Amino acid sequence: MFADIVEGEEEVVARLALPVSSPLLKIKRLRLVAREPFALETCYLGAGEFTALTRATLSRSSLFSILESDFGVKLAYADEEIDISEADAKLASLLQVRKCAPLMRIRQIIYSTRSKPVLYVVGCYRSDRHTLFVRRFR
Repeated sequence: MFADIVEGEEEVVARLALPVSSPLLKIKRLRLVAREPFALETCYLGAGEFTALTRATLSRSSLFSILESDFGVKLAYADEEIDISEADAKLASLLQVRKCAPLMRIRQIIYSTRSKPVLYVVGCYRSDRHTLFVRRFR
């Protein structure tokens, strides 16, 4: 896991509806299933509001639970974009797949119950270990 304050991520700042030069808290987590790499998730939050998360034990706790219990933020819904990308050398090494292996990429903007964007998440998932299930209603 990696957590740090970053700047210059203009697209992310815009997706979170923050002022242009806002610093961000960037959290990278390698997710495991049965001790094998499954996904690399990168989460972004506004640093001004969530800097204290750099000290949280996210490897043992749910980020969503910490946001609710420690920050009073209740998450309500997400807008998601799903596509397929290829593993570059670094991702291939982390996820233990071959370079250029297909990965499912999910980009999410997660909103609070007040319809405020709180998190922007980019997840790269091994396509050989992930199935997406969608239920649609008319």
